[in-house]
Amino acid sequence: MFLYRYWRTTLGMQVKNADCGNYRFCYSCRGKPGSKPSILMLHGFSAHKDMWLSVVKFLPKNLHLICVDMPGHEGTTRTCVDDYSIEGQVNRIHQFVECIGLNRKPFHLIGTSMGGNVAGVYAAQHSTDICGLTLICPAGLRYPNESKFVKELKSLEETGDVSRVPLIPSTPEEMEEMLKLCSYVRFKVPQQILQGLVDVRLPHNDFYRELFLEIVGENSRHTLQENMKFIRAPTQVIWGKQDQVLDVSGAGVLADNIPGCRVDLLENCGHSVVMERPRKSAKIILEFSASLQNTRSESNKKLA
Repeated sequence: MFLYRYWRTTLGMQVKNADCGNYRFCYSCRGKPGSKPSILMLHGFSAHKDMWLSVVKFLPKNLHLICVDMPGHEGTTRTCVDDYSIEGQVNRIHQFVECIGLNRKPFHLIGTSMGGNVAGVYAAQHSTDICGLTLICPAGLRYPNESKFVKELKSLEETGDVSRVPLIPSTPEEMEEMLKLCSYVRFKVPQQILQGLVDVRLPHNDFYRELFLEIVGENSRHTLQENMKFIRAPTQVIWGKQDQVLDVSGAGVLADNIPGCRVDLLENCGHSVVMERPRKSAKIILEFSASLQNTRSESNKKLA
């Protein structure tokens, strides 16, 4: 979309491709690796790399930022034989990291929703790559309290009707309902814009359904829960208190199982934390990032 292209240009983000054999990753980046850790951002289900632009706007230009399209999304390769389970996506992201040499130094990994599930499992399985982990309302947990979305999902599973998943809209009305589900802040979106948003997504809806069934399936639904005990990196959890997609009670699950985990709960905020509270998100991510550097400096002093 022209708007995203304009926004990327304004913020100094460049779009690049990384070819790993027959597989292509599309990503946007700004800056170069320096004294501060690089930051890799993983978006959520059916989104794309540009969803991070609202947060990038509030991050210093001297930080090395990378936003990648997740497997099968936007400019990254989509194939019918790829493994889109959470484990499969972790393997692909590791392939991307190695392809661009991002893990020459430990980096700060950030993921939201589905991308949070992938980020958490990545940190558990590739601990030497990571110096810090930020999970924004991540999927993949057993939530003590059921969200509105999970309750709807259970009733859909009972009927076997996956064509009506609230996160895969096919009409302007369904798009409006999805926006209400994902956001606490109420945006008044004109019908014409809703139709445009649906038109962009419709050609991809079959893929989104296949992906959705994969990530809520037996092998992926609780992957973060199963891996969180192996996370060694300093971890930050950010969650909207009014999240109707993945209940905020998940933050307590992570805090209880990851030593020293920092938790930031945002008032008047739903599941779309990055879109609803971009300035606040950037602020607390930077605070956490600064604490990582301080910890590293103290460790270096002790070693000296």
